[in-house]
Amino acid sequence: MALTKAHIIDAIHKQLDLPKKKSTDLIENLIEIIKRNLETGDDVLISGFGKFSVNRKKNRKGRNPATGEDMILPARKVVTFKCSHLLREKINSKG
Repeated sequence: MALTKAHIIDAIHKQLDLPKKKSTDLIENLIEIIKRNLETGDDVLISGFGKFSVNRKKNRKGRNPATGEDMILPARKVVTFKCSHLLREKINSKG
């Protein structure tokens, strides 16, 4: 099962005993801060968790699967995530 935004809000609501509205606002603001930084090309580093980065991809050769026609796919930006060594160790130490 995937961890959703609703699950995170509910967990904060229960664990920190915050009202549901404050928990929702907290998560929404956090996500907005992360999105704004990524939009400007800045990395987002969360110690003990990992780093979100925006990387540029160059034009590349592709193929239209319907027609088989060769085409050039345009350059684009992608968001990547690299987990911290602490998180990697935790994940790999589990059974």
